Amino acid sequence: MIIPALDLIDGKVVRLHQGDYGQQRDYGSDPLPRLQDYERQGAELLHLVDLTGAKDPTLRQIPLLTSLLRGVTVPVQVGGGIRQRDDVAALLAAGASRVVVGSTAVKNPAEVNAWFAEFGPDAIVLALDVRIDAAQRKEVAISGWQEAAGVTLEEVISWYQPSGLKHVLCTDISRDGTLSGSNVALYQDIAAAFPAIAFQSSGGIGSLDDIAALRGSGAQGVIVGRALLEGKFSVTEAISCWQNG
Repeated sequence: MIIPALDLIDGKVVRLHQGDYGQQRDYGSDPLPRLQDYERQGAELLHLVDLTGAKDPTLRQIPLLTSLLRGVTVPVQVGGGIRQRDDVAALLAAGASRVVVGSTAVKNPAEVNAWFAEFGPDAIVLALDVRIDAAQRKEVAISGWQEAAGVTLEEVISWYQPSGLKHVLCTDISRDGTLSGSNVALYQDIAAAFPAIAFQSSGGIGSLDDIAALRGSGAQGVIVGRALLEGKFSVTEAISCWQNG
């Protein structure tokens, strides 16, 4: 499945290079028409990141997100600085189909496992960002990639399997925002290790060849952000590439 993504700061569509707020590109202040266009082209799931809320949860863009979610009919997963139960509840109330939880899932597994129990495993996507070392150890990074968490991807997944974990969005940090292709071997490895989990690949998609390379990797979803904003290909072309391998 192709999952078009938009990152939002103060109502504007942006991209950060390697997660750096100092390296921000603006793509206009028209997120709703973009989302509706992605849906029209056949997207069955959309991905939104509230970067304003990620930086300061008190500034979460709930009114904007509510209007965006009302403006499309397909499911939307929403993330950005989810730190407490009420953040999850607020986004689900705003119309999100799933809430994307990142650093908090690594820092406070007891709390996040309680969210699985309350909201159900279908309502939560774990977003795990990894740095892969020379020995192929998948170290999870947190806090906007600023710090290493001291645990591996496999360890974090194991904490949530008893809660029924279904959805994991996994980013190889070295690829994100670079348009340099994604880490196919990473998804082959983790999808084989955890066949019950639907992995979403994220980071590095710059061409249709990059999407084609992920077919058969075991990844069930491919997040595409910057490449769509820059017109490298359309959602329609991406879906066709993914389905017709």
